[in-house]
Amino acid sequence: MLRTVFFFDRSALTENNAIRLFGPRVAIAWDPFRDGKTAVRAGFGTYYSLLDSLSKLNALPPFNGTLAFSNMPLSSIVPIDPSTPPLPQCQSGPAPNCTIYSPQGVQPDAKTPTVQRWSFEIERQLSTDSVLRIGYVGSFGYHDLISIDPNSIPAQTCASQSGCISGGTGSARGLVAQGTRYTPVGTRPNPNLSGGFFWYAEGNSSYQALQVDVSRRMGHGLQLRGNFTWSKNLDINSALQGAQANNQAQMVMDRNDLRRDWGPSALDVTAQSSMSATYELPIGQHRRFFTNARGFTNALIGGWQFNGIVTLLSGFPFTPQTGSNRSGDGDTRNPDRPSVNPGFSGPVILGDQAQWFDPNAFLLPTAGTWGNLGRGTYRGPGLASVDVSLMKNAALTERTTLEFRAECFNLQNRANFGTPNPVVFSGSSISPSAGLITNTTTTSRQLQLGVKLIF
Repeated sequence: MLRTVFFFDRSALTENNAIRLFGPRVAIAWDPFRDGKTAVRAGFGTYYSLLDSLSKLNALPPFNGTLAFSNMPLSSIVPIDPSTPPLPQCQSGPAPNCTIYSPQGVQPDAKTPTVQRWSFEIERQLSTDSVLRIGYVGSFGYHDLISIDPNSIPAQTCASQSGCISGGTGSARGLVAQGTRYTPVGTRPNPNLSGGFFWYAEGNSSYQALQVDVSRRMGHGLQLRGNFTWSKNLDINSALQGAQANNQAQMVMDRNDLRRDWGPSALDVTAQSSMSATYELPIGQHRRFFTNARGFTNALIGGWQFNGIVTLLSGFPFTPQTGSNRSGDGDTRNPDRPSVNPGFSGPVILGDQAQWFDPNAFLLPTAGTWGNLGRGTYRGPGLASVDVSLMKNAALTERTTLEFRAECFNLQNRANFGTPNPVVFSGSSISPSAGLITNTTTTSRQLQLGVKLIF
């Protein structure tokens, strides 16, 4: 497949890297025993995600700029008079008579996000009424969008045998040994701007999964189906927007060493399974019970169907965070991670809603450095839910049908907890809310009744 995309003069990108994108598709299906009961399928394809919807272009100064304020009383800013223009943009460093903008945007020469996908599946008819499918799927993505603050101080590697002073823009200072990656004391590369929020097409992603699916028609109106997926999803940055994920930081930690953020994706679920059942109740005319029912009686008791779905998920990964810009690089969205406490013993994951993990397992890194904890190292609570429904279709006329549904969600009324608060420290002390879970991912038990007239 050959795709050509045209950009016009007012494009936000300085280079059009979406010309003549080569997207091959290859697939094969094989019946090895020539009996129509076994199928072997395999496929490969290259796919693209065109950059035709870039929301980060909505806050570029001076047309629609986001202003950054620090150490100012709120009373001096509000109420805002829309007729009063902001002070001119700072040109020679922060000053009281100019404006500091917080720019947002996208890499001007961004390449097109690309993913290569492949799959292999074996399907076998075990009997007249049952089918088994076992498959492997995988993918690798490159030029993925990741969130970066390009106005943060780039890290360095200490070359001095006597050590180096670290601290970046922060007030705290540290002394790091030779060979340590650290943030030197200084200001942002552009002191006339605050922290930036930009999307760069420099990320990678990987997905590998084993999939098993079994379906069986039991007879007498009963159908069963179950599937299981065991997978691993890795990337560099998942939460491109803060609203997309609360179990990982929004930005990459070190923009000049992206491999430090390579780890489980925010949406990685190691194991997931679902089982479903459909059962036509044997009640009513020509069925096992009340087989001679007629007229209104049959319309009332016949034609009922029961449905049930069981959903099981392992926990999502989460990344403990320092809660402040400990590295001093100036990234105020604080993706900094703590260090592992070498003197800690015992389980890190406590599994309690009030404190899911033990914050004593972590230490604040030296000022001006990042911690050694990996991204997505720990797992939050799993999920288990049972949803059931009872439904009936009653034919009123040849063209009119009345549908009645009674549904129950989260039948067992289980509290499926969300991810814990990842912020470990408040200042230099352990935060009292570290590991606290304050939300659920599903509702409590809910019952609902519905009637639909189909004509």
